[in-house]
Amino acid sequence: MKPAPFEYHAPSTVEEAVAVLTEHGDGAKVIAGGQSLVPMLALRLAVFDHLVDLGRIDQLRGIERQNGTMRIGAGTTQSAIEASSEVAAHVPLLARATPLIGHVQIRNRGTLGGSIAHADPAAEYPAVALALDAELEAVSARGSRTIPAASFFTGTWTTDLADDEVLTGVTFPVWSGKTGFAVEELARRHGDFAIAGATVAVELDDRGTVRRCAIGLFGMGPAPERGAAAEQAVVGAAAVDVDAAEVGEAAAATLGSVPSDIHASDAYRTRVGAVMVARAWRRAIEEAQGD
Repeated sequence: MKPAPFEYHAPSTVEEAVAVLTEHGDGAKVIAGGQSLVPMLALRLAVFDHLVDLGRIDQLRGIERQNGTMRIGAGTTQSAIEASSEVAAHVPLLARATPLIGHVQIRNRGTLGGSIAHADPAAEYPAVALALDAELEAVSARGSRTIPAASFFTGTWTTDLADDEVLTGVTFPVWSGKTGFAVEELARRHGDFAIAGATVAVELDDRGTVRRCAIGLFGMGPAPERGAAAEQAVVGAAAVDVDAAEVGEAAAATLGSVPSDIHASDAYRTRVGAVMVARAWRRAIEEAQGD
């Protein structure tokens, strides 16, 4: 298959990109790294009259520490994030999720904003953004706005972004203190989308009590989800008294519509998801405890 005919636009500024989107409305589509969109166009699962390539917009790239947060430009490549010592030090969950994305060639082209805006429910970055309560910056002709990750992902491949908006950056909070982070997923092969996966971040106080916990689930619904019930259950408990398997079961128990497909039944996916949470919990706790 080949893509349907389209007109190609390559703006050099965010303002130019916004102008094209405003002019053409829902007939235009932003393309960042193109690692997800191009195959969909080739298979004609998606058809647009105009493609707006953000690859030449330098202002969309960059990694910067800002007042207890880490801001990463939406056009920053996944390989740049993988190589960044700043990201590894200040947003470890993002750094550890990155090598699980596709292969080196994919990460060389794929971008942070492209993955998050594409909102594949089995992708790692959306789950990390959701778990860490990231804030997403969007710009249109009407101005700019900040969207909490909790309200950004609305369904499979759908987000709160309007047709004329460009995702310009993502701001992650920087956790400090006795913290631990882990990502676990099950895929048929390395580089495949996850059948089920989990991200866990945890902070302990000086007595080993869980002060804060964030659990993100991916591959287990139409959008990434938080394991809110499991998070609430462990906060205030002594980490040594928490059963990892119970954390996993609590996180999986509150899932909504778990998909069933050729790769896994809903029951299998739910069970695997619980195990992924448990494994990630153990690793995160070990790191927080300094083991």
